[in-house]
Amino acid sequence: MRHKDVFMKTIKINFIPQLLEPILYLFGIGYGLGFFVREIDGLPYVEFIAPALICISMMNSAFFESTFASFVRMYYQKTFDAIINTPLNIDEVIFGEILWASTKSMINASIILLVVSALQLVRLPESLLLIPLSFLVGLVFASIGMCFTSLVPKIEFFNYPIFLLITPMYLFSGTFFPMSILPEQIQTISLLIFPLAHAVNISRLLTTGIAYSSIALSLLWLVVVAVPLTILSINLMKKRLIV
Repeated sequence: MRHKDVFMKTIKINFIPQLLEPILYLFGIGYGLGFFVREIDGLPYVEFIAPALICISMMNSAFFESTFASFVRMYYQKTFDAIINTPLNIDEVIFGEILWASTKSMINASIILLVVSALQLVRLPESLLLIPLSFLVGLVFASIGMCFTSLVPKIEFFNYPIFLLITPMYLFSGTFFPMSILPEQIQTISLLIFPLAHAVNISRLLTTGIAYSSIALSLLWLVVVAVPLTILSINLMKKRLIV
């Protein structure tokens, strides 16, 4: 509730970048690069990357909310200390952080879905299922981010997971080209450890009707990973906060 109140007070700042970013990517990469790529598996390139852009928004919003934003609230603003002085306990505060980051993922994904729907780049009503999917994907990335928040000594250290995890995931999860063109070893690694690869796979089926691997396995992977990651992140943060 606290984060929602802050979000609503700064809704213009929160809304406009999320609305403009997909438009820039769609026109700059989708239509620009798409002029040369033309089609992938019978789809115009802009339609191919549209579901990936939605998933990238899910990832970025949840991960950055549970890393940089949570670290600022914990370390600089002392928001955690203030909330813990109420009847809420540490577990509830940390879980609230994760839930809010997951909600941000759903909000941002919905904004981009509105944009690509207006441009007629996705199928409706099937694509509306991306909204509940975005919360699940957000939960996974929020938990991953919270694990890093529990470990980094300074805010600058978040550059490591960004460059070593988020950036490779951004590039090798079937976002801008099919994973099938990658070496088999990289495909296997991506499907084993990259949540974004499974999110993109499910999203592409919902928006275009094309799937590149088992949708059931991708959904199962996200569900199975979300629960232990959430528990792990809460326990790690408790160890950091309880001195």
